[in-house]
Amino acid sequence: MTRFRYSRWDGTQDPFAPDADRLLDALAEGLFEHGDLARALRDLFRQGLSGPHGERLAGLRDLQRQLQARRQARLDRYDLGSVLDDLRRRLDRVLGLEWAAVDRAAERPELRERVETARATLERLPKSLGGAIRTLAGHDFLDAAAREEFQALLDALRGQMAGQVSREVADSLRQMTAGQQQELRELLRALNRMLRERLGGGRPDFSGFMQRFGQHFGPTPPRTLDELLDRMQQQMARMQSLMAGLGPEQREQLMQALTESLDPATIREMAELGSLMEALRPPDELAGRYRFRGAEGLDLDEAMRVMGELMELDALEQAVAQAERSGDLERVDGDRLREALGPEAEQALRELRDVARKLEEAGYARQVGDRWELTPRTIRRLGRGRMGGHRIAPAGQGGEPTGDTRPYESGEVFAPNLHRSLMNALARRGPGTPVRFHLADFEVDRVEATVSAATVLLLDQSSSMFYQGRWPSAKKVAMALHALIHGQFPRDRLFVIGFSDLAAEIRPEELSAAEPNMWQQGTNMQHALRLARRRLAREPAATRQVIMVTDGDPTAHLEGGAPYFSYPPTRKTIVETLKEVRRCTAAGITINTFMLARAPYLLEFVEYVTRINRGRAFYAEPGRLGDYVLVDYVKNRRRRVG
Repeated sequence: MTRFRYSRWDGTQDPFAPDADRLLDALAEGLFEHGDLARALRDLFRQGLSGPHGERLAGLRDLQRQLQARRQARLDRYDLGSVLDDLRRRLDRVLGLEWAAVDRAAERPELRERVETARATLERLPKSLGGAIRTLAGHDFLDAAAREEFQALLDALRGQMAGQVSREVADSLRQMTAGQQQELRELLRALNRMLRERLGGGRPDFSGFMQRFGQHFGPTPPRTLDELLDRMQQQMARMQSLMAGLGPEQREQLMQALTESLDPATIREMAELGSLMEALRPPDELAGRYRFRGAEGLDLDEAMRVMGELMELDALEQAVAQAERSGDLERVDGDRLREALGPEAEQALRELRDVARKLEEAGYARQVGDRWELTPRTIRRLGRGRMGGHRIAPAGQGGEPTGDTRPYESGEVFAPNLHRSLMNALARRGPGTPVRFHLADFEVDRVEATVSAATVLLLDQSSSMFYQGRWPSAKKVAMALHALIHGQFPRDRLFVIGFSDLAAEIRPEELSAAEPNMWQQGTNMQHALRLARRRLAREPAATRQVIMVTDGDPTAHLEGGAPYFSYPPTRKTIVETLKEVRRCTAAGITINTFMLARAPYLLEFVEYVTRINRGRAFYAEPGRLGDYVLVDYVKNRRRRVG
């Protein structure tokens, strides 16, 4: 009985998300190819899934392309060199305001001394950005607006320097006074002391550090020294990426401007911090060099923000690439993906993570330890999906319908033929309603009894099946036959034996994982037929047959229990194999051979087999092998009981 569960839609569910059957169909080719569910899942995660109505579940490669496109859009939009242009424009505005104030104050005698000092400072101002900032830092501004704008410029530069520790430290020390610079120096000095202790193998007092300076780290302060180091590494990497993207002259100008914004003692502490971080957390492990091609300008704060975005896109792309290789989707942070690409990307990641859960809930997969494996139901489902459109008569009670009917007998399963039963009731009482039935009115379908069949499918697992691309088709046949027999002919028995240098039985649950033998040479049909004959000897079925799927003639046989290989095959290998064909024939076992190659030596050998056994031989294209084998099975298993 099918059951349905309903729940209120909360906006997160995707009504077009693929169900378990669609997911299994998408995994099928990978499962037939290499039989490994984990590998098939990795392929699905990588490629995504397209739906029947044009909808698409994005895969990891789609997400990678989106991340790459987002990064390229940033590079094509901005001009990194404009950071220096912005700083220069801001300084020029300060100078323009101050020169205007000098000209106005020149007519005021009480300001003559300040005016002459200001004029001399402005006339001798260094041309370099850093030198100008150093000089103006001690200047007595005549214009209040110029003083405020220069202070804002210093705040921007100092903020970026303090931001090497954390953005929160920079925000807490905005409009840095002399006292705040002293606070920053003490923070840096204590931080350097901790890093020196860590570098020497000690255990720094991080909790004491945070008790003293924790107010500078915002509402979510680091909980450990390692967490603080990680944050600092990211901040320093942004600055390093910015510097790497500038030309040598621009880089020197920006470094001078940054260092001149702070007093020498603070700069010394910053320099030591950089050296210690280089030893503990090299920022160049995260930093990248980005080639900007755009024209849109950036100020320093905006440039650092863009660097952070680019680094985040790089980190996400690396995480997606690692997930693509390993199949571990937990490597990708959904929240960070949503921030970078939007909610659709996070939804796609969530759907990919749900694939294994949906397969498990549908009974197609189960988790054993830390790995996933297929269930027998999966084997049957994959097989049914590839049986094609062959018409298989539905099984009736005790056999197959003949098209005739007979009276129902009390005690039987009540499955009446409604048409015949209704006609009997109307013939007995005449037309009219309601129609009243008597027990004698009921008829059931007459069926012919069928005997059970036992089949051994011999699958060639020699290396040529792999190298010639024939193995997936052969494995599909095995899984399809298993599904056909289990679903339509439950009294029949199917056994699968794989053979290369030796032969061995393959259990149904092992079919999806079965692989060709890549490391041993030989096509040992003799051993395969011997195992098939012994297996069928234990089966009471009246119809017993062997279906052999191969692409080569026998090149190995058993000698003293060990395989003997020779190519071209020796006369003894051919003789020993044909002896097993005769033994199967004597035991009433039919051998039908499906050849996946038209090589003359194979055709000649199979002709000998059919001549001895009276079975049949087919040449089948690998892609259509299932059509021939399944039709042949359905046709040859039916026998009427006399």
